[in-house]
This record gives sequence, structure tokens and C-alpha cells, in this order.
Amino acid sequence: MRKIGLREVEDIALGASLLGAGGGGDPYYGKLMAIGAIKENGPVELISPDEVPDDAVIMPIAMMGAPTVLCEKGTGGGEYKVIYDMVSQYLGRQVYAVMPMEAGGVNSMLPIAAAARLGLPMVDCDGMGRAFPELQMVTFTIGGVSATPMALTDEKGNSVIFNTITNKWTEELARAVTMSCGGSVTVSLYVMEGRTMKAFGVKGIVTRSEMLGRAIREVKNHPEKTPEQAFLDASEGYGIFKGKIADVLRETNGKFNLGRVQLEGIGEWRGHRAEVCFQNENIYASVDGEILATVPDLVCLVDTDTFIPVTTEALKYGKRVLVVGLKCYEMWRTAEGLELVCPRYFGVDTDYIPIEERVKGGAANV
Repeated sequence: MRKIGLREVEDIALGASLLGAGGGGDPYYGKLMAIGAIKENGPVELISPDEVPDDAVIMPIAMMGAPTVLCEKGTGGGEYKVIYDMVSQYLGRQVYAVMPMEAGGVNSMLPIAAAARLGLPMVDCDGMGRAFPELQMVTFTIGGVSATPMALTDEKGNSVIFNTITNKWTEELARAVTMSCGGSVTVSLYVMEGRTMKAFGVKGIVTRSEMLGRAIREVKNHPEKTPEQAFLDASEGYGIFKGKIADVLRETNGKFNLGRVQLEGIGEWRGHRAEVCFQNENIYASVDGEILATVPDLVCLVDTDTFIPVTTEALKYGKRVLVVGLKCYEMWRTAEGLELVCPRYFGVDTDYIPIEERVKGGAANV
């Protein structure tokens, strides 16, 4: 057990933004919510999965919807108590702790804000190890855990609890209600006992996010390494491409932020072109038409000078970025994991090949 205060929030938000793979919402907005809650209620207690009793009720907290909508629509802060009361009354049991469902700018921060306002600890665990756009895309689905009962509320006070026959049905029905509520809502889903969380959760995700954030902040403090090499070493990432954003095509269809960004090479990549396609999160990266990274591995864009992650909302013409690939959590590479998040599910006509195999001899080594 340790405390999460304002300094830790800064690093967690920065590191989780990298693990968000371009999605997960604006880290600045999520950070403001967490900071405000901690200033009003004090630091949050972070506990390891092993500290959670097997029969304790764990309540994941997240936002659902298009991240760009949340940045404009906001939350009221009272949603967490509404969700807590709905879940406790439905189960007839008290919630022991909250946890994040994914890593990402907003969804790494909402559980911190919720824990502070509810006076509950937060577990150092999530269900993705990154961010994905659809709610059935979690390791708990691989373990056969139901997403329901799922509690949903908006900033106006509308609320509902879902009971569905599959997690895919939960996604379909909850997404329709989310659109009716203006495109973003606060939810709790995959409410589970401690033993289930320990068996199928991605452990240590908050600590990893904090470590990555601290590494990015200190990336220029390594006299024996270039900042780029220090960043790649700390993140265990693969440098895929470095370029200037030449064009951004995006749309928000009410459900997701969709689009692609085209890059013109700079430095050692001059004369080459790359493309990154996204659906909330970055789905794949190609260089000169050759795919070098796909989901479920992480495709991330970072500023070439500061190495601060660039979310899909922040993509702008002329910005210089480094395209980085990170290995996904090992459970996503199983047959059951790929059934949920393989490239073909997202409309990419390729089988999944681990990034460490794709970059061998590819354009990443130009």
C-alpha cells in the first residue's frame, strides 16, 4: 500500500497516455479531475492485487464514449457516488475498492478521482494493459467474466443498470445509450471479486504508468544516452518511424474517433512515408505500404523533442513525431485474446504478427 498524491498523478497521467496508444482521452482533462478530487479529499491509497481479499468486491470505473466529446461535455463529479450506490444496492454488498479498466489519459485518472471522492482504495491492476475502443476487449472477457451488471450514468443524472447475455451485447446496448446521453458517460462494469481480479487482471499497471511518466519527464537527464534512446530503453519500445504530420483525416461518428494520419519522413527516414490508422486508439502503422505494427501491440506517437505522447485529438499538420511500437500484455497474444482484438476485427487485412518479428529488416531499420 502507498499513497497517490499530486506528484504521482502527474507521472501516472503522462505514462498512461503512452499506454493509451493514442486513445483513452485527453490526459490533461483527466488529470484535472484527479487533482481536483485529491485536493478536496486527500491522497488515494493504492493497493496491490495481493492485498485484496479473495471475496472482496472490486468496482472498475471508466468513461465510455468518444474521448473528444468528453473533453467538451465534462463530468459533474457526483457520478461516482451514483455508480457506487447502484452497484452496492444491486449486489447487496459493499464495494471494497475501485480499479481502472484500461490505461489511457482519462480512464487512468477517473478511478483516482472516484477513489478520492468515495474514500476507497484503488487497486494497482486493470483489464487491458493499454486502451481499446470496445468494452468487451478486456482480459476479463478471456476469463469468462460478465461485463454486467454494468452501471451507467451521465452528468445530468440519468442512470441505468444493464444485464446482458454476452459482453458484446453489453457493448452494443451501452453504446446506444451513451450516444443518447450525448456521446460520453461514466460507467462501472466487470464488477468482480478479488480472486477473479487476481486471476485475469493486468497487475501493476498504475505503477508501470507512473514509471513511464517519470522516465519521459527525465528523458534528457541521461548524459550517456540520446533522449530518444533513453525513451526507447525505458519504454522497451521499437522505433518504427520518425516524420512530420502531412495530413490528418478524422471523423467522430458518435461512437468513436476514426481516422488516419499520414507522415513524411525526416532525418534518417527522409524520402519515406508512413500512415497510422486509428479507432479511438491507433490500430496499425505502415511504412511505405508495409505494415510494421498492429493491435493488440501498442502503436504510439510521441513528440520528437519532449517524447510526450500525442493523442489522436492532438494530431496537427506539421507536428514532428516518433512512431513507437510496444509489446502488448501476453494474454492478448493467446488465441482467446486475438479472437477479441486481432487486426481483422478492426478491418485490417492482415494476421497478427508480434511487433518484434515485423520490424526485423523492415523500414524501421532504414
